[in-house]
Amino acid sequence: MRAGKIDIHTHIIPEQVPRWAEKFGYGGFIHLEHHKPCCAKMMIDDKFFREIESNCWDPKVRMHECDEHKVGVQVLSTIPVLFHYWARAQDANDTSRFFNDHIATVVNEFPDRFIGLGTLPLQSPELAVKELERCVKELKLPGVEIGSHINDWNLNAPELFPVYAAAEELGAAIFVHPWDMMGKEKMPKYWLPWLVGMPAETSLAICNMMFGGVFEKFPKLRVAFAHGGGSFPATFGRIEHGFNVRPDLVAVDNNNSPRNYLGKFWLDSLVHDSDMLNIIIKMMGDDKVCLGTDYPFPLGELFPGKLIENMNFSESVREKLVRGNALSWLGL
Repeated sequence: MRAGKIDIHTHIIPEQVPRWAEKFGYGGFIHLEHHKPCCAKMMIDDKFFREIESNCWDPKVRMHECDEHKVGVQVLSTIPVLFHYWARAQDANDTSRFFNDHIATVVNEFPDRFIGLGTLPLQSPELAVKELERCVKELKLPGVEIGSHINDWNLNAPELFPVYAAAEELGAAIFVHPWDMMGKEKMPKYWLPWLVGMPAETSLAICNMMFGGVFEKFPKLRVAFAHGGGSFPATFGRIEHGFNVRPDLVAVDNNNSPRNYLGKFWLDSLVHDSDMLNIIIKMMGDDKVCLGTDYPFPLGELFPGKLIENMNFSESVREKLVRGNALSWLGL
């Protein structure tokens, strides 16, 4: 594995994506329209979703940009709009296998530069466990990326416990990324689903895993949350106070204080603010925060690791933040 920074939060898509709607007989899936060199439109059926550039699919472009920022290794995960939890389970299983095979191919071609995370058809926990086993045993991926909720299931849903049990047994890391933002229909302006809904989604995921007893039932599970934990760190005082004053409402599935779980999971460093980075490191411990940038998207850290490197950390803490903690979370 190449020396240098490890970025645990980067997204990739194959250069060519099948027209799943033609295969499955219904719409809602992403495909790419390569309308000019090095650029493509992400389309949901005939509706424009997002413009992306070749750094989203071309590993050589990614490596060139990584070299410019002294990033040695990227952890690759699929773009959350490709989770396909809403689709028929078998169809989502097919798309998951396609994206996982693609990520494994990129990793195998450039094993010193990339580490891969799989995606799972979590609307069918049985299929998800089988694909998780394939990711770890056959594709040699050290973990998977999952959404902040699975349709109507939050991450405390008992239906998901077999997936957590399998991940724990396999030693697979889990990266939780927000998607399908809550309240988006009430936020039509100002990009608020990404600015307000997305941080709330991550807090939703953390709270459900804590209060739902997931960390208690699966203590060896290694879970990292995107975007510095979203709104969770800034509202933790309220969350803990609610647990203390209304245990009849909050502690119904797990009577352990949420404070007990601080330092038991990882956050990425993507907070865009030095004061907030200090807060999450103080809250979680300097061994539970990893460099994460959301490359190659504009809400990410555009100069990977700049925030960490511009702060007054000791060399040993800086090394943990930009590399060592990622290896611990991934189990490498």
